[in-house]
Amino acid sequence: MGNTVTLRGKAKYLGGVGTKVTGISRRKFKPNLQSLRVTVGRGTAKTLLVCTQCIKGGKVTKLVRQQPFRLPSVEKAKPTTPEVVPSGPRARP
Repeated sequence: MGNTVTLRGKAKYLGGVGTKVTGISRRKFKPNLQSLRVTVGRGTAKTLLVCTQCIKGGKVTKLVRQQPFRLPSVEKAKPTTPEVVPSGPRARP
């Protein structure tokens, strides 16, 4: 059904705009639906119409197309001997 939230079942409805209005038709309140690829079950991807409240509230998990990049772990190097600083008339500052 068009403009119906897949998860919550919330639908569009009609309402008034206020008093002394020149318009004939009533105002329509529609849910803010987004077409979103969601992981369902054991990693199965499915495209659903989801309201933004469900996305913000974390009720759906977005499809992860690629794992985020992580730097390889760097092992701590063994402490080395301190560098020898040359001294004398030819030593650079």
